[in-house]
Amino acid sequence: MTIQAWTFLIVGATFALYLAIAWLSRVRDTRGFYVAGRGVPAAANGMATAADWMSAASFISMAGTISFMGYAGGVYLMGWTGGYVLLALLLAPYLRKFGHFTVPDFVGARFESSTARMVAVVCALFISFTYVAGQMRGVGIVFSRFLEVDIDVGVVIGMAIVFVYATLGGMKGITWTQVAQYWVLITAFLVPAIAISFRLTGQPIPSLGMGEPLGGEGAALLTRLDAVHRELGFAPYTATFTGTWDRVNVLCTALTLMIGTAGLPHVIVRFYTVRSVGAARWSGFWAILFIAALYLTAPATAAFARWFMIDSLEGKTAAELPDWYRNWERTGLIAWLDDGDGRLEYRGGELAADTELFRSGALATAEFARIRAEHQEWLDTAGTRGVDGRVVLTRAGLATPDPDIIVLATPEMAGLAAWIIALVAAGGLAAALSTASGLLLVISSSVAHDLYFRLINPRASEAQRLRVARAVIGVAVVVAGLFGIFPPGFVTQVVAFAFGFAASSFFPVLVLGIFSRRVGAIPAILGMVAGLSFTAVYILGNVYGGMSRWCFGIGPQGIGVIGMLVNFAVTLATTPLFPGPSERARRMVESIREPEAAGPAVAIETAPEH
Repeated sequence: MTIQAWTFLIVGATFALYLAIAWLSRVRDTRGFYVAGRGVPAAANGMATAADWMSAASFISMAGTISFMGYAGGVYLMGWTGGYVLLALLLAPYLRKFGHFTVPDFVGARFESSTARMVAVVCALFISFTYVAGQMRGVGIVFSRFLEVDIDVGVVIGMAIVFVYATLGGMKGITWTQVAQYWVLITAFLVPAIAISFRLTGQPIPSLGMGEPLGGEGAALLTRLDAVHRELGFAPYTATFTGTWDRVNVLCTALTLMIGTAGLPHVIVRFYTVRSVGAARWSGFWAILFIAALYLTAPATAAFARWFMIDSLEGKTAAELPDWYRNWERTGLIAWLDDGDGRLEYRGGELAADTELFRSGALATAEFARIRAEHQEWLDTAGTRGVDGRVVLTRAGLATPDPDIIVLATPEMAGLAAWIIALVAAGGLAAALSTASGLLLVISSSVAHDLYFRLINPRASEAQRLRVARAVIGVAVVVAGLFGIFPPGFVTQVVAFAFGFAASSFFPVLVLGIFSRRVGAIPAILGMVAGLSFTAVYILGNVYGGMSRWCFGIGPQGIGVIGMLVNFAVTLATTPLFPGPSERARRMVESIREPEAAGPAVAIETAPEH
């Protein structure tokens, strides 16, 4: 069977499984729709949380990013896993004891303010839509290559699938679908990694394999990668703090991802679905354990992919280029513009600057004018699809692939069986769709529960609230699809921005809401607005507006930690200037932090909002 036939078979089977689970788990009340009836076992919730967490960024893009960045790419591993310690110990048990549905629900009730709730809704939507853009982009990439359809068509197919099972089962259906998706994605990630590690080094454990010699002889894989990198003009693969990834940026990015994890609304809401506070803590433990299986393997997959890519492309003529390159070239996510010598040259250098010069026509030599004219249609198409800036074209005729294709292409690079390549495609889709469904539910609950029910129509019946929730998911799916078709960056980059927004908006207000009896509504609102505004302006200015990195040289991926400090500073500085919370709200804060006896948690009585 061909790769495409295997892909139709395996992806079709997994989609049928997801839809069957959604049908069997369909709900008819808001409690089931928003928090799965609060009856999910801790271990199952840990699996669902892991699948919700390990998005297209983790499965598709993280190893690709590490493959290009080398050692510095480990910042994503440190930040994304470290955040679960904060979440499991500092926030999740207390929010579960509070017992409501959403993060804006907590903010509105704790600060007794409809305005605070509304600001929290805006923050949740801002974070969720930024995050979901990366997921839909990942769906489109997978379909583009393995089903040989246009990326836009792939995004539409993903939109349809996630709409069906998110609207049918709500959080209950999404939870059990994510349990299935976890096993699909982890199997798809580990099987090729183990096979490649054993083939290259004789070591079946990938994390150990990348430190073993190739073929059992000579220097270790990482040592040989360093030597090849030096020869081609790149920084050594294992070098620390290279280029723009200096100590400050590595530290700030790691902290931003860590703090952002603890503030992500679609992750926090998973802890509302379990029976008790104790189960919430155990959910955090299980989630970290299940996530570790992928995160400990990703650096090895990145190193293997780097080796295969350089070995199969460097110095090859057009006739010698491998089949995997030709297959991916059709997607527009990798390209080679020949500079006249007939060979693909993979070299280090200031790639982005060369790209901009090439596209602008500033390199006005006759040879480059000819090359540009030959490929103008491709360049124009690439620009409209958001590929510009990710496919890097330089004066050396260099082809640098979009980082998002590396994990998906590695089994083909290694010459693995067609069914393994198709399994990886199914895993990438499982990762993207599991997170997309969780984000869509956050968007739905923020609008239907926190905006419609809490602020617009408090007398709405269960049926009305469910209709609104499902309608909002429909609208959100369309918007998410547009973000997938016109993405603001590659997957890991876009997702990193979402973490910055979460760190600068939700984390401070949640920490102060739980641990401070003095902070009132107005300081909390001012802090959220200041933190999110600062972070959004800095990111958008740096990425799209030509703004310099004026804040200590920190890049857009790490600025969220500064936004968090701005949030804390504004909130604490204005707290003495405005009235504090009511006595009822103070008692609520104290009751949240009191140890809980065995048994199910109950919702804490809250004061009316104003």
